[in-house]
Amino acid sequence: MSAYVWKSFYEDEDRPEKPRRFGVTEMRGPTYNLLSQNVLQDIFESMGQFVDGLKFSGGSHSLMPKSFIKEITDMAHKHSIYVSTGDWAEHLLRKGPSCFKEYVEECRNLGFDTIELNVGTLGVSEETLLRFVRLIKSGGLKAKPQFAVKFDKSDLPLDGDRAFGAYIAPVPRTSEIVEDVDLLIRRAERCLEAGADMIMIDADDLCRHAESVRADIIAKIIARLGLEKTMFEASNARTSEWFIQNYGPKVNLFVDHSQVMDLECLRGRNLGKSLRSVLDSSYYHF
Repeated sequence: MSAYVWKSFYEDEDRPEKPRRFGVTEMRGPTYNLLSQNVLQDIFESMGQFVDGLKFSGGSHSLMPKSFIKEITDMAHKHSIYVSTGDWAEHLLRKGPSCFKEYVEECRNLGFDTIELNVGTLGVSEETLLRFVRLIKSGGLKAKPQFAVKFDKSDLPLDGDRAFGAYIAPVPRTSEIVEDVDLLIRRAERCLEAGADMIMIDADDLCRHAESVRADIIAKIIARLGLEKTMFEASNARTSEWFIQNYGPKVNLFVDHSQVMDLECLRGRNLGKSLRSVLDSSYYHF
């Protein structure tokens, strides 16, 4: 009788045990729906070895009691899971320049390990962004600037353009990327030089539509910044699948908590060779 052997981690076939420098899975925490401590504890206890980080997206931590946040961060640390803030630092700028330093101190006291800076919504100069990165590092936390590649609206199909069951002829692209990707990469490189630990890339506009994945832009970002220093925000299962198939299990991804197990199946060498036998067929449809 053959013995059941659970998936093991070997660096040559998958990725090492935590703490990992690559193949990082960051999980979305409470934002669109509230997760109780019991739900998070169930996830950590059942799949904690596959979760590297927990992110409080959308400034959700600002709405919660500090005692609750501290209990969550302590619970995450018991499972060797780091905790990151989400989009919130930009709201502090209205309160004056000294407020950001106080925010870093408060995040550290609450048990956060990483502060994310949404460069698009911060709307500050490059030098100010670098100063924020240095303030975070001097406060003993990790800095993770987030960049997004924006397309002209005419590149994306409108909701009202397609009736149910109707065929729409493909329309060639008539516009190019609004934001210069080289400028984005240069600003990200300067953030890394200033001490940033990871660069988050919002992959929504790059991979939202399976037929128009901008593989050229993704390849350029990874080639310049490196696979270990780049994390891609994969908002749907198909995006995660594309990244694993093209860059292997060592790519860093941010996913919803409901996708953690499916993502781990994709990362695994043996499981990844036969995806359809592991995941339900509905996983592959929009």
